[in-house]
Amino acid sequence: MMPTTTISLIKADIGSFPGHSRTHPKILEKAARMLKEEEGKLLIDSFVTHCGDDMELIMTHTRGEDDEKIHALAWKVFSECTKMAKEMKLYGAGQDILSEAFSGNVKGMGPGVAEMEFEERGSDPVLLFMADKTEPGAWNFYLYKMFADPFNTPGLVIDPTMHEGFIFEVHDVMEKRKIEFRTPEEIYSLLAYIGAPSRYVIKYVRRKDGVVAASTSTQRLSLIAGKYVGKDDPVMIVRGQSGLPAVGEILDPFAIPFIVAGWMRGSHHGPFMPVGLPDANCTRFDGPPRVLCLGFQVCNGKLIGPADMFDDPAFDRVRDRCNELADILRAHGPFEPHRLSLDEMEYTTLPNVEKQFRDRWKPIPE
Repeated sequence: MMPTTTISLIKADIGSFPGHSRTHPKILEKAARMLKEEEGKLLIDSFVTHCGDDMELIMTHTRGEDDEKIHALAWKVFSECTKMAKEMKLYGAGQDILSEAFSGNVKGMGPGVAEMEFEERGSDPVLLFMADKTEPGAWNFYLYKMFADPFNTPGLVIDPTMHEGFIFEVHDVMEKRKIEFRTPEEIYSLLAYIGAPSRYVIKYVRRKDGVVAASTSTQRLSLIAGKYVGKDDPVMIVRGQSGLPAVGEILDPFAIPFIVAGWMRGSHHGPFMPVGLPDANCTRFDGPPRVLCLGFQVCNGKLIGPADMFDDPAFDRVRDRCNELADILRAHGPFEPHRLSLDEMEYTTLPNVEKQFRDRWKPIPE
């Protein structure tokens, strides 16, 4: 059996400045040094970056998914960087660290995790997507376009290795259960669920022969903590080419100004803006929601790159349209549909306001 490579993309908001806008450079430098010390030992390669106020740890190794030592390393990095953040009085220091002690896997402890184990091909392009100010279901629309929409991905029509379609593993984050849908034959059933991204989240996409194509984080902080502690800010790994969507087919859906949940206080809908790393800082109304994409070639576990995939004038128009949508939605102020529906507001701080008025309501006589 061929040796496999694993990519672990683990993120956490452990403090930012000013407010919720960006990660401090000293925090990123500390994390990068800590991972570099493990290269040649626990890790093959590593890269550290940020999207908005979230620090992103990119690690390659041969230990598979959910490995305790890899997760312990990420936890150690986040813990040490949280100490620095508190010393600098950064905002929300340790926000995504929901426990004092590591318990074997960071998935239930606050950080977001996307991992992918695979046999390397002759050439393996891998795109890593990182988001700020939104929820894990934000990827649903884009993954559907990449892997099930022939108007976006002509490879579904003309590439015989993709023609049979893909399998989508969908998680119900409320009931903690999962289901698989086969496309194209179950597209309508798939859409019935993933069109509700606050509850149903695509976790994996695989080719029907088992080749893994995409992996996402599905952690919902409010469901882990039992209260609102910030938005989830998901991450995603997508492989491309050679029987999978081309890199350009993977990126093209992001030219659509799609609306996602999150933005200010995790309580508003806003446009999901694709940006290059220099613009991955959330400012206006703590946003708008951002998505960053770094591209690598993976070679024997080494990361060749990165390429900043959205740092391209081809995405200038969608950024302009996102700003127009931001203007339109902001004009709604505290009204829906800018503000989330009441069902979703249950997982924000609004219930704490409602408690103050429960005794003032009176029945209306019939």
